[in-house]
Amino acid sequence: MQAILNPQAIETESFRMIEDELGPHSFSPEHFAIVRRAIHATADFDFAKTIRIYPGAIAAGVAAIRRGAPIIADVQMIQAGINKKGLLPFGNEVFCFIGEEAVAKKALSLGVTRAIVSMRKASTYYPGAIYVIGNAPTALLELIRLSETARPALVVGVPVGFVSAVESKDQLAATKLPYITALGRKGGTPVAVSMMNALIKLAAEA
Repeated sequence: MQAILNPQAIETESFRMIEDELGPHSFSPEHFAIVRRAIHATADFDFAKTIRIYPGAIAAGVAAIRRGAPIIADVQMIQAGINKKGLLPFGNEVFCFIGEEAVAKKALSLGVTRAIVSMRKASTYYPGAIYVIGNAPTALLELIRLSETARPALVVGVPVGFVSAVESKDQLAATKLPYITALGRKGGTPVAVSMMNALIKLAAEA
């Protein structure tokens, strides 16, 4: 078999293979855009079973992107991975506070994670933002606690790991916040970035 070298052709063939292997499904086109991107980023078909999307969350996220809502990332890898070129027509800025010295000092003085302090800062300065959390369960738990102050336009909450990862996503799925999550231990930067970038693409097509 001859190697495919063109980037667009590689993506097209990857999507074809995903659709063939997944087979018939009941996802809406918008829902499937999220699921397909998560599988594409991880080669893990479990996401077709574990992803949960609150009714209207995709439309809320697309609308927030199109009005230029700020985007808050829990870690810098997610901040780096979000498609800035795709956001240019809408003017969204992507922020991550976890690496700030003041955040680290505050976290140390309080005996909590930097992720918690960064969510407190984001909720104060940027109410109505989109939150993309793929690594820190404590960030997601704190955002849920601060939801009345933060008033998130959308929460992409897919922290990965063992301690509190499952519980944080279960708590998110029990709220009435507009959310996209994936139940269980799996998640992480590639999943969070893939979901956010799928939303940016949907916003461009709207």
